[in-house]
Amino acid sequence: MANPLKCDLCSKPATVHLTQILNNKVHKVDMCEACAQAKGVTDPSGFSLADLLLKASLNPELAEGKAQCEQCGFTQADFKKQGRFGCAACYETFKDMLEPMLEGMHKGTSHSGKVPQTALARKSLHDRLSKLEIDLSAAIKSERYEDAARARDEINHAKQAIDQKPQR
Repeated sequence: MANPLKCDLCSKPATVHLTQILNNKVHKVDMCEACAQAKGVTDPSGFSLADLLLKASLNPELAEGKAQCEQCGFTQADFKKQGRFGCAACYETFKDMLEPMLEGMHKGTSHSGKVPQTALARKSLHDRLSKLEIDLSAAIKSERYEDAARARDEINHAKQAIDQKPQR
């Protein structure tokens, strides 16, 4: 059985699923019944996801929509209308509004990224090979020939492993 979706706001099982498409970009929010009612999602007068997410803002100036980007003049109302910011400086101007919104949508505000396992393994082999080559040079320089031979053998094994890995 698949894992049930969790509420983006409180992590309870989500029963309300909202999708909005603005400028060909899909924005999704999953909520439990209680959070959906608290955010006014069930209000028949309508709302936008930007309105919903912006309500999480704790900054009164942002909540009233008075903040404005000094660089481009973009306002919260512009963001609500367009679903995106006007320039890079907007991210700093609207930081107090943006962080709670991202926190609720993505379970954090910093991007950690992902690395494919094959790339990690290949990098690990290349790092090991580099270290072995340094060890080999140091062993030869200090006339530790047994250590040098051992490093040479390990280098050959590492190179064989690299040659056997399929390159993508």
